Amino acid sequence: MSGGEDSGTSADRSASEPDVVLELPEAARGEFKDPFGPVYTDVDALLAEHSGPIVTVGDIVTYHFEQADHQPAVAFVDGRTKRETAPDDVRAELDERPNRITVGNPAGVITADLLGAIADALDTDGPTTIVVDGEEDLATVPVVLVAPLGGTVVYGQPDEGMVAVDVTEDHRAQFRDLLSTFDGDVERALQLLGV
Repeated sequence: MSGGEDSGTSADRSASEPDVVLELPEAARGEFKDPFGPVYTDVDALLAEHSGPIVTVGDIVTYHFEQADHQPAVAFVDGRTKRETAPDDVRAELDERPNRITVGNPAGVITADLLGAIADALDTDGPTTIVVDGEEDLATVPVVLVAPLGGTVVYGQPDEGMVAVDVTEDHRAQFRDLLSTFDGDVERALQLLGV
């Protein structure tokens, strides 16, 4: 990893007081209820239609890819699913993922640590796991802006399945618009992402 990490190492970027760059306002939460792409219930079916690099957001989604012998390029996990502790077998499987970066990111916000970790992870050779102390759900928005074109960002839709967002210029524009609905410093967020 160009950020000084070697495969199999672990870095901890979490801080006692997170540097919050963006916060999702209550009025904008409805924008995130509906899926941003097709919903799949089977990893093999998703992979049959998406051949580029895969980024997963969420413990259960990442676990299903690992179980299907497809290691995502970048995975965001927080040890939880539906606001409950993830099952032991899920956590044990995800603990085996290499190149771990730990960041602090409370629910409903996007921190500088998370944005920096996204930029670093996408600049890494080999799979990277971003372990979020807090909540990883909103990572989908910034990661679509910087994941490789032709890749796919996959996140969980509770009780429905996995949502696949193709990384295209159109989706990048859509997610940049979504980012502008957040309170905070959007320009700083884009700088931290390297956009």
